[in-house]
Amino acid sequence: MAVLVVSLYVLLLVVITCEIARKLLCRERRGYEVYVAEIISTVQLCACSHELQLLSDDAPEIALTLTYVISVVHARTFRSAAGNPGAVLERYWCGSLSGACALRRIACQLAAAAAAGLGMQRAWAFELSDLHARHARSGFACASPIEHVGLLEAVAVELGCAFAVHAAATLTRGVEEKYRVHAVAAVITAVVYAGGSTTGAVFNPALALTSQFPCTGSTFVKNILVYWLGPVLGIACSLLLFNKVIVAFTSKSTSDKDQNLMKKRN
Repeated sequence: MAVLVVSLYVLLLVVITCEIARKLLCRERRGYEVYVAEIISTVQLCACSHELQLLSDDAPEIALTLTYVISVVHARTFRSAAGNPGAVLERYWCGSLSGACALRRIACQLAAAAAAGLGMQRAWAFELSDLHARHARSGFACASPIEHVGLLEAVAVELGCAFAVHAAATLTRGVEEKYRVHAVAAVITAVVYAGGSTTGAVFNPALALTSQFPCTGSTFVKNILVYWLGPVLGIACSLLLFNKVIVAFTSKSTSDKDQNLMKKRN
């Protein structure tokens, strides 16, 4: 119970600190606030994910429940920030971001993710709980979850996780925001439960950079393919399905109905 209380306080402190920083630094429109928001929101996402990942070793059920809660909190506080290079690439592919802006936002996310990882190590070094103390004594070492997993299987899991989350976000775009965030959070929790034991279910290249790349048991190239290529392919497949295949099929069906109706009238 003491471990859980400390982790809850850490999560609460991270969210409150980041929200205060957003309100102070992003309230003036000077052109750079979108990058500041990306940095702050990515720090929030990665710091909370690190704490939950650590907590999952001792209390996986509680960590999974908190994953749902913190996903809702992220969705309600991030505003226009993505916190995920895959989401930035989606906006670029859809034409809402220029290439230069997308690259700058991704650079901000990667830098913020690295900073969050170092910041959490500093926080764990205070050994506020037994969980933190054990992790600090191990030198913050971690083992890669894909050490004994085949490359294709690992890529498929990360692809599937990213596809499922993006599909949920796409299908709920017409839903009122206060309900939509819970639907997407539920899907995120489900994919973390389903894929967590295989790859960690990261589906975020920035988060993977700081949570999986430093771990032993996997190579840099394998991490690139699994944690960077996999999620990008998952989002690309979702975009292809919903923006191309389904739209084309729907347009064809509508066209066929109109032609049949015209034939009947004639």
